[in-house]
Amino acid sequence: MKIDELLKRLENVKIDEDERREIAEYLAQTVDGKESLFPHNLMTKDKTIYDFDSYEKLLKSNKISPDDVFVYIYYNYFTEYHPLAYFYPFLIDKHLLADAYLSKLGLESDLYRIAPATGLKYIAVVGKFSDINRVVVEVADIDNVAANTHLPTLIHGDVRNKRVRNKRIDDEIIEIVSRFSSQKLFAGYDFIKARDIINRYYGNHGKLIAEEVEVIKDAYTRIFKPLRIEYHLNTKQFVV
Repeated sequence: MKIDELLKRLENVKIDEDERREIAEYLAQTVDGKESLFPHNLMTKDKTIYDFDSYEKLLKSNKISPDDVFVYIYYNYFTEYHPLAYFYPFLIDKHLLADAYLSKLGLESDLYRIAPATGLKYIAVVGKFSDINRVVVEVADIDNVAANTHLPTLIHGDVRNKRVRNKRIDDEIIEIVSRFSSQKLFAGYDFIKARDIINRYYGNHGKLIAEEVEVIKDAYTRIFKPLRIEYHLNTKQFVV
């Protein structure tokens, strides 16, 4: 399939709001009462969550199918309130989307958290903030976000043309992540610059860059179209 045809198809992906909400609410409660979880995880269609290393072992022993994976999950734990992670969780890790999307393509890597997970439909970030007793979850449709960030057009060489396990593709992945993070997707700012502006705004309460933060926020919402929920750890209730 040609890249332009793929992008057109991805742009027309229908996003299931109810399904994403169900996933978000389930994930919010998985961190309740737990000190920590592995950062990178994969959830299957039956809602079983595997840390990345466990999943890879099961995959290699043929005890799980990559088609069964449904959600690529990234957990963050903070002892103190962290504005960037709280308001813009998908900006925390520039590798996250590329890792998830390449996993969906059936690839694996020695350096990154990439493993065959061809059934992937969603990507989620879960942030636990201990000092305010809040959990924030955002869930996005992986194909939709990939189209909005032009990720399919950044994939070349063996990564694009082959789905071969145990093939070293790390050098190409490094280039993909570099191309991805250097795009000026956020109102003229690249991934790193957008994060820097947000951190400066909340760190110094910088009114002079408030307008820049607002346009970054608009771009973030348009690109990720996240389903967002907040969960209060004390009341065990979702915050309206």
